Amino acid sequence: MEKSLEVDFINSIAEKFMRSPLQMNKIHQSDAEIIKLNCDSEIMIAITADTISEEIKFGLYDNPFLIGWMAVVVNMSDLAAVGASPLGIVVAESFTHNLEKTFISKIQEGIEAACRACNTFMLGGDISSTDQLSLTGCAIGILQGKKFLSRIGCIPGDIIYSTGKLGRGNSFALKKFNRLDHVDLDYKPIARLRESKSLINFAKCCMDTSDGFVSTLDQIRQLNNCGIKLIDDWESIIDEDAKVICKKLNIPLWFLLAGYHGEFELVFAVSPDLEGSFLSNCKKNNWKPIKIGRVIDSPQLILNLNGKEKNVDSSFIRNLSFQHSSDVKSYIKALFEYDEKLR
Repeated sequence: MEKSLEVDFINSIAEKFMRSPLQMNKIHQSDAEIIKLNCDSEIMIAITADTISEEIKFGLYDNPFLIGWMAVVVNMSDLAAVGASPLGIVVAESFTHNLEKTFISKIQEGIEAACRACNTFMLGGDISSTDQLSLTGCAIGILQGKKFLSRIGCIPGDIIYSTGKLGRGNSFALKKFNRLDHVDLDYKPIARLRESKSLINFAKCCMDTSDGFVSTLDQIRQLNNCGIKLIDDWESIIDEDAKVICKKLNIPLWFLLAGYHGEFELVFAVSPDLEGSFLSNCKKNNWKPIKIGRVIDSPQLILNLNGKEKNVDSSFIRNLSFQHSSDVKSYIKALFEYDEKLR
């Protein structure tokens, strides 16, 4: 499998900086940065930052309410992936000169609505003028008891679950870029903060699907030196509305897992020994995880395509999104070319 271009790029930047002695996670090992308040404290702070910019520039997010909503959710999802309870968020909003006041107001409505949905608060931020509309959020959460979820810890035999069905994020992107305005597909993801409370005592690793499902599995696979085999009936884990988009466009269903616009579900591993207790806890808390696969020894992503088990190069697919991030058509073309090789 290929090396991840994104990982190498991040490493080239991060190596310039000194690491804090109070930081609990190493680079790439968690969705948010985990900081002890002091050496003896059982309270830790989770911090994360994310920007909504490219999604606006390329027309994926053109609804101002959704722009504000996503500026919060992308950050709160990172807190959920480490098991933190949010304290709040600060948002830097960069507006273009000709942006209407009603548009700006709708963005704020989206921010507030997402904060309420996440039971948290907009604490402050910054405003500026720019040539490209963008919002950058920085969310802060709290962890107690020296426990947090990371991307490290799964071993062969562990069972892989998701907090919800997958593919809706990529189907929304396909709908927008193919102008399927007549197709009813709402996109308003939520941060799985409530579900993550069930994971803190059971999950051996956890990561959100903000960059798409295959990219998530590739990161987990590389960090844990393992492979992942999806269930044979993997089509059952895909969102039903998303399948409609693929059918209309005559696009292979597995593309919904490969694309780099995610749905912000949590993907996590549970030991078989704890599976029963975990499922009982989920039922008690009124949610049902979706089983999606199993951790294997071989460093591969195994997917059943056309009745045959195929080794899907998750790093190659992840690199495609990095190489073609500004050209959706060439990205889809590259996926079709890879699909031909798998057949």
